[in-house]
Amino acid sequence: MLNNKLTISNTAEFLHDLDNLFRKTKETNLTIDLAKLNEIDSAGSLAIHQLPEIAAKYHISIKIENADEKIKRKMELFRPVAVNFTNPREKKEGLFMVLGEKTSHFFTEYVISFLYLVSDILYWSIKDLFSRKHRRKGEVINQAISIGVNALPIVMAMAFIIGLVLALQSSFQLRNFGANVYIVDLTVIAMMAEMGPLITAIMVAGRSGSSIAAEIATMKVTAETDALQTMGLNPIRFVVIPKIYGSLITLPFLTILACMAGIIGGAVAANFYLDITPEIFFNRMPLVLYQKDILTGIFKSLCFAFIIVITGTFFGFKVKEGAEGVGKSTTSAVVAAIALVIIADLVLGILFY
Repeated sequence: MLNNKLTISNTAEFLHDLDNLFRKTKETNLTIDLAKLNEIDSAGSLAIHQLPEIAAKYHISIKIENADEKIKRKMELFRPVAVNFTNPREKKEGLFMVLGEKTSHFFTEYVISFLYLVSDILYWSIKDLFSRKHRRKGEVINQAISIGVNALPIVMAMAFIIGLVLALQSSFQLRNFGANVYIVDLTVIAMMAEMGPLITAIMVAGRSGSSIAAEIATMKVTAETDALQTMGLNPIRFVVIPKIYGSLITLPFLTILACMAGIIGGAVAANFYLDITPEIFFNRMPLVLYQKDILTGIFKSLCFAFIIVITGTFFGFKVKEGAEGVGKSTTSAVVAAIALVIIADLVLGILFY
């Protein structure tokens, strides 16, 4: 079976014959004599080293003997070595390194992309003011109705309740100091300069901001934005700019109406809890309401309108594939829009203080 040569040319035949022998024999102990073997290569060495493993399948014990020194050296040279693949030791990153990586990712993935989008929207917003050729007829009006007019009932209802609660909670303290009449000052100034624009922006962010993000995300997933680019249309100019115009037109009016609703709510609370009649309340209003407060509220509403549309657009374009991605983008857009509105309100409040 084993002649003077065991190389790659006859290794397969050797193993096949040996397997037949193991299958047929009734012996449990066999000896492989390598005395006649004078030439072996890597394939033959591997075959010899595999013999005990092959024989063990048939419950046979193998003993290999009488190999000369040359054959032994080659067999030792080509002995299979079990390699243990171990995972490299993970290097623990420090707190500052992790924070640095997270911060770098946040700036590159969100802040820089957001600034690029803002610059793009500002460019097309200003350019389209003086060029109507590429503007879709009636689209700005449609967006104004969708973003502002349709949100009017819920915004006014919430503003009325906020004004009512604000005056109600303040009335207990004002009554203790005999300063009932100052409920007018508190309610009017708070609603016009702060609560009116803020409540309006939060309600619009939750209602229209989510709608903008979902619409653009769906267009992105279904490749409608790619189709627009194929037709030579800029998605920002075609889809986003009408929403910018619509929100900038309607949010100041929506804010003023919300402020009026909040002031009426404050007047109701003042009438029932502080015995300040509506006549006294509204006669005092011109004495405490300044033009600066009105302009502050209107300017805030314009800033908030811009923030809401841009945030919804940004997260809409950042959508991942699939319906789940649309939902996540919508949620992220609403949360981010409300957070940015509050931060902007803080900054503007400090500037106008």
